[in-house]
Amino acid sequence: MTTRYRVEYALKSHRRDQLIEWIKGLLAVPFVLHSQPTAVQEEDTTKLAAVAHDTHQRYAEIFSDVERLLNDHIDHELSGAAGKSKLKLLVPTVGTFFTRLYLKEAFKYQDEQRFISRRRFVAPSFNDVRLILNSAQLLGLVHTKGLELVTFDGDVTLYDDGANLNADSPVIPRIIRLLRQGIKVGIVTAAGYTDEAKYYERLQGLLDVMRDTSDLTDEQRSALIVMGGESNYLFRYDAPSPHRLAYVPRENWVIGEMATWEEEDITQLLNIAESSLRACVANLNLPVSVLRKDRAVGVFPKNRGRLSREQLEETVLVVQNTVERSQVGSRLPFCAFNGGNDVFVDIGDKSWGVRACQQYFGGIDPSRTLHVGDQFLSAGANDFKARLASTTAWIASPAETVQLLDELDAVQKALA
Repeated sequence: MTTRYRVEYALKSHRRDQLIEWIKGLLAVPFVLHSQPTAVQEEDTTKLAAVAHDTHQRYAEIFSDVERLLNDHIDHELSGAAGKSKLKLLVPTVGTFFTRLYLKEAFKYQDEQRFISRRRFVAPSFNDVRLILNSAQLLGLVHTKGLELVTFDGDVTLYDDGANLNADSPVIPRIIRLLRQGIKVGIVTAAGYTDEAKYYERLQGLLDVMRDTSDLTDEQRSALIVMGGESNYLFRYDAPSPHRLAYVPRENWVIGEMATWEEEDITQLLNIAESSLRACVANLNLPVSVLRKDRAVGVFPKNRGRLSREQLEETVLVVQNTVERSQVGSRLPFCAFNGGNDVFVDIGDKSWGVRACQQYFGGIDPSRTLHVGDQFLSAGANDFKARLASTTAWIASPAETVQLLDELDAVQKALA
């Protein structure tokens, strides 16, 4: 691979969310025109309030305009019209939206939480826009068709990276609340184990609380499933089991093209990935062990060590490129990702995992599904593909997941 190709590939893979960056750029103009930092120095509270009100109005107008562009983009795709929508011309990487996004209403809510319009020195940030889009997505789900399924990533979404979901986690009562409301819950994680015991170790707090919660019906308890290895192993909640989970045979839940994946191709792809991983280990002198699983292969540090972000992402990009250029990599979906302190290659990806959850529960529509995850931007971000199968919310920590679920509950009550 030439140096030029390596640089172009790296730039492509270290993706930026162009929609968020574009919106952030639109907001920069009124920020610059209305910031008036001297009002802060003078402590002129009357002037500050007036500036904040004016800035709020300008920001709200921008979100209203973007909302119209989004709706036009949705209508353009639904009608099958020729050419590109105006939004697609402005933001070429913009994808498919399964619901309307109530951006102006979402901005007003987040402005009350984050005081975006009152800031004079810090412009609207990437995180501001990300959270506004999350709020707009919740409003879109509840305003239109309603929510039937929520799927969650594991690490950094439900629990800290490498940790377990303990009984005192504040996310547990929120998941229990979803189940009480009749909403199905899927945990779609990269952790790829073939037995229930390992998942019980990671999710024991939630699974035990579900067993001990007296006001959950058996039907509501059965609405929790765990999809492991991105899209490779399915377990359903099972109270009598010592590990509270029961394995669901693959033939009972695989969908469409997944049924045609040949074991020979899977073995060949993992062989190529393992060879590439070992080459990276030698080239970068990585202090890691190589682990080969049934449908995954990866590297992780020895002796609880830490790998640098640059080592992790270099490994992801090299392995991803190597597998993509192989014949089997062009016909079999896979996911190469940076897990925070390890690198793994899984067969399939979270778009297949989310679709399988939808199918398991009777064919839930993407417009009635919400996937919550943290990996949407880094090299090999494994939550990114979920955007092909459902609406998504991009969070940055388990605390943000709690806030998101509380916001969802508040929106549901307000619109009931």
